[in-house]
Amino acid sequence: MLKRFVAVREDRPGAAWLRRFKAGRSEAENWYFANREAAFPMAAECRTALQQYMPELLAPYDQACALVGDDEIAHRLLSHYRPPPLVFACTQTVWLGEGGPALVRNYDYPLNLVSDAIESSAWFGREVIGKAQRPWGGCLDGMNVDGLVASATFGGSRAEGLGFSIILMLRYVLETCRRVDEAVAALVRIPIALSQNVTLLDRAGNFATLFLGPDRIPMVSRTLTCANHQDTPASLELATSTGSVGRHAAATAAVTDSAMTLPDLTLRFLAPPLYSRKLKSPTVYTAVYRPAEGSVDYLWPGKRWRQRMGKFQPGDYAHDYGELAR
Repeated sequence: MLKRFVAVREDRPGAAWLRRFKAGRSEAENWYFANREAAFPMAAECRTALQQYMPELLAPYDQACALVGDDEIAHRLLSHYRPPPLVFACTQTVWLGEGGPALVRNYDYPLNLVSDAIESSAWFGREVIGKAQRPWGGCLDGMNVDGLVASATFGGSRAEGLGFSIILMLRYVLETCRRVDEAVAALVRIPIALSQNVTLLDRAGNFATLFLGPDRIPMVSRTLTCANHQDTPASLELATSTGSVGRHAAATAAVTDSAMTLPDLTLRFLAPPLYSRKLKSPTVYTAVYRPAEGSVDYLWPGKRWRQRMGKFQPGDYAHDYGELAR
């Protein structure tokens, strides 16, 4: 199975973004309107919520809305407000040893639902490099020029609430925050729609793992590793089906091994049980963020694609995942 990734540089949403939005419009609608039992929020409600909780993003949101025109459905999609429930499997850990600080993460998700863009932007003059996700502004993981790194995983509960998608919340902290403490303060005050775990790291080596969800009080921890479960009964029910407990144990054992190195840790993430070859949720990519040097490596078996702050290189890469297990 072949998937192409494209590195794009676009400081603010413009003509290139609009072409990508149009190309992925049906996919975005399938995402937003799928598996939803509650009433859909109207565009005005979405914009009001964005203005209340992430007002700094209102100008680029309005710019994106202007690009698509008078389109009620598109404006709802672009808000990321009250998204549908999703279940996916990811693993991530913080490395503080030689070569660090670093954040290593695997993103596992159906290949056909992951957008192809690795993006460099500067909405407010601060460069952000991240793995973008449609329809607008979404960031699965990323880093800004100040050396703040943020990465998300599914938290394990099927609870839904009146809040935003985590991928827009990550974009928000990367656009507005410089340090881990600032990002923590933002993430715990913004209402979140779904159960999510977030790992934060900055260039000074400060880090935090947040356990968030509409059915719980935000918890901020100093754990190095997270996968797809939290400490709530609802979350632990899904942990077996996603393999979360086993992956968490494997990543924790690796990062706390006194003989471990960052290159060896990275190799662990490219092999089972952390690396998935399951058709329903394969490892789409591995990312290694090094905030002190302003670099990120996107990895696939046999391929390393490095991007740097101030030296972002547009390009593309097609990875052959081979035959995935059913």
